[in-house]
Amino acid sequence: MTTDAAHTERATQVAEQLNDLIIGAEYVLFDFDGPVCRLFAGHRAHEVAAGLVDRLEKHGSHVLLSDEERASGDPYAVLRAVHRLQPGNDLVEALEAELTREELHATATALPTPYADPLIRTWSAVGVGLAITGANSPQAMEEYLAGRGLRECFAPHIHGRTSDPHLVKPAPDCVRRALASLRADPAASLVIGDTPADLYAAREAGVPFLGYGREAQRAERLRRAGATVVVESLEPVLEAVRRVGRPLRQDPSRDSG
Repeated sequence: MTTDAAHTERATQVAEQLNDLIIGAEYVLFDFDGPVCRLFAGHRAHEVAAGLVDRLEKHGSHVLLSDEERASGDPYAVLRAVHRLQPGNDLVEALEAELTREELHATATALPTPYADPLIRTWSAVGVGLAITGANSPQAMEEYLAGRGLRECFAPHIHGRTSDPHLVKPAPDCVRRALASLRADPAASLVIGDTPADLYAAREAGVPFLGYGREAQRAERLRRAGATVVVESLEPVLEAVRRVGRPLRQDPSRDSG
């Protein structure tokens, strides 16, 4: 089989699997940073991480981050590391509050993921229950969604970071909280995520998964982690939702309210 033929065959297979996922989805749980927007598109995550590390050094705490954690450029990795080394310390609370302030600041320059807004509105319009899950603060999620006119598509099902940073994905905590708030059957739900951590959380919660990789490298990382359906754009997802319309199975009580 030629390379072009193999690519066409895989694209056809993905389209069929995508259609099946959408037909069966009464509830959709979006990871926030990635599938909905790029939160730190203008307010760089590595600068936020550096600010947290700088605060640790100025604080004079005996918390010792590894070289890898210092250089990660990931503010969430810094927060998890401090919590691991000093659980219950006031410093963790202070760092989390600073990260939340940075996230709220970042919402002003966040970039919407292409096709995410119409996809969210279309799914909401056809009666699919929607929730947001992620490692970000719920306040930042709500701030961004309100600015895009999308908050009512999700509220009150917005599930972000809690006081325990170790409950973020790949732990299934926020996925399970979303399912509970929606009173959703995991088998009739769908998680959309862009990292292996999203996949692992969905898998542990028993929810089908759709991978979104905005670049070929990110998409391949999801496939290597075990994701069977991965798209590099939300456009085919939007087209499929418009084609399918209402989910195959739907709770009649949602139409009566």
